[in-house]
Amino acid sequence: MTDDRPIKRCLTVCLAQSFEFAQLREKLLDTTRAQLFRNALVVDYKTGCAIVFAYGVMVCWNLNLDDRRALQDLLLDYAIKPDAEPQEDNFSYEVGCEQDRFQHDHLELQSADFKVLLALSHAMAQSIKLAAFEGHAIDTIRATSHLPQSLAREGKIKLNRKTMAMIRGQLFLTKSDIILNYDLLDTPEFFWEHPEYQHIYSMAANYLEIQQRTDVLSKKLETIHELLEMLADEQKHQHSSALEWIIIWLIAVEIVMSILDKLF
Repeated sequence: MTDDRPIKRCLTVCLAQSFEFAQLREKLLDTTRAQLFRNALVVDYKTGCAIVFAYGVMVCWNLNLDDRRALQDLLLDYAIKPDAEPQEDNFSYEVGCEQDRFQHDHLELQSADFKVLLALSHAMAQSIKLAAFEGHAIDTIRATSHLPQSLAREGKIKLNRKTMAMIRGQLFLTKSDIILNYDLLDTPEFFWEHPEYQHIYSMAANYLEIQQRTDVLSKKLETIHELLEMLADEQKHQHSSALEWIIIWLIAVEIVMSILDKLF
């Protein structure tokens, strides 16, 4: 970082689960200086640019506050399941450096070509989407942590079948929601057509530890899967126990009726 180059700001925001991208694309292409690159829109502004991803994320490069707020308000009109508390990541950057480098939350860039910024934005958008997945998985595991504790302490889970089925449903929704969007964490298709920018993406992805965090998320999903199996086994046990008691009572009633028949 040097004193003779202006320090600019990059802001990444996860606004929603996804956008109604077909309609949003038409709106931005008609009303702004925007270009489409597969599942991303690059919107040009006087001070910088914004990159909007179909999966609910925007990355703002040196945008002033008014432009950012106006874009965010527009995006929320097309948001699917908007986040009540959007997650944000902030980085500083400077342009005109001798080499591309990412360290201490600061980017040194040789060029601010929009394809360079798009390559970096792919990694930043994946990172914040991954953070949303991580938070969702952790919240789910914490919310159900009392269940294995109850099983370990008392040998059973004191919940009725309906409540247990609802918890299983919530666990399944969490797991399926993440798995269905797991391909978002793969290397973006943009680099199939523009492989010359993949090293820029890889630099950011390595700094943001996307692969390591994805592996940890997989472990969390395994924990959720184990919770699902545990609840399924417990439901089967409860059902079997109920059947056993029904059989016992039927036998008892039959014995009583047999005795009464002999006595009278």
